[in-house]
Amino acid sequence: MIPRVLWVTATHPPSGGGMATSSDRISRALAEGSAVVDVLHLTTRAVGWSCSRTSGGLLVTAPLGDDSDEALRRAWSVLDAEPATAGVTHVVAFGGTLPLVAAPVYAAWLGVPLVTLLRGADLETGVFSLRRRATLDDALRRSARVCVVAAEAATRMRALHPGVTVEHVANGIDHDGWQATTADRERAAAWRAATVPPGRRVLGLVGQLKRKKGVVDLLDALAETGTAETLHAALICDVEPAVVTWLHERAEAVGLSWSVEPFGDRWGLLARYPAFDVVALPSIHDGMPNVALEAAALGVPLLASNAGGLADLVEDGITGVTFAAADGRGLAAAVHRVATLSPVELTRLGRGATKAAAAFDHRREAARYRAVLDATSGAG
Repeated sequence: MIPRVLWVTATHPPSGGGMATSSDRISRALAEGSAVVDVLHLTTRAVGWSCSRTSGGLLVTAPLGDDSDEALRRAWSVLDAEPATAGVTHVVAFGGTLPLVAAPVYAAWLGVPLVTLLRGADLETGVFSLRRRATLDDALRRSARVCVVAAEAATRMRALHPGVTVEHVANGIDHDGWQATTADRERAAAWRAATVPPGRRVLGLVGQLKRKKGVVDLLDALAETGTAETLHAALICDVEPAVVTWLHERAEAVGLSWSVEPFGDRWGLLARYPAFDVVALPSIHDGMPNVALEAAALGVPLLASNAGGLADLVEDGITGVTFAAADGRGLAAAVHRVATLSPVELTRLGRGATKAAAAFDHRREAARYRAVLDATSGAG
């Protein structure tokens, strides 16, 4: 039987950050290969309500406005009026607070199993939040399966909820589609020549650089180790004010050169990653960042903590340089190593990164999720 999935998400594809990229990738892969996927997109954007049919299934856009409770009730009315909803076999909650609120209710009313896909922030922010903990716990108790993107997260989830069946399904990447062309590499070289002072090693920081990403800690480590004057920090991101303040107040004093670009369409990164010597992911906690996979697939070694799924991808001395999350001394030592590695060593780490990333394939990822759907059929 081909499953029909109601996919409840609050992300913003195609350029709304890592969660949006993952939600779009997984739902599309399932719809293209092995399932019908009806997407309920809960959005904070100023758009109108809509319900349309796509090649993969229904697409319902539900603007939250200033009353998310009413929006979730109205979304159910829209779904309930659609004849196709009667054929739904599973409801999937794709991370975030509102999908975790809505999806368990919709699954119960439809009489079908709930599958909850937790991302990195859902576990770390949910379990320690007085406001979100009850929502998270309720969704987990009602789930036929809970899927997480990191082995560490699976271990922690099983410890917190021994009665919940947890699956570790790592993020994947479409290696055939994610290739830097000659033109991309030429643009990257031109950007580097125009932006980076000669002789400096480039540390790339990419994505939504929230507090959990440890960027200020990395900048402090650059200053502490005395290596800042040999480096250029290239930020392509939605950047927090604390990072901008640090750069304006301290970068010149420690000799760090830097540049900032807004985080836009991920395809534009194909003309930036090849300009980076290392991509830095000094996360305090994390899931499985798409940035890590995208950079590694293009042969860029990683400077990374062992938070979440980074520990599943990055092996010290093989694919990059690692340190224990939230360990300031370890981060400083890792920064010093990156600044002093020979070009030959960097090239070797880049080859190792590409080889490691090859195991994280989007087809394998989709097959794992399809297996989860098959295992939970009829469990509602």
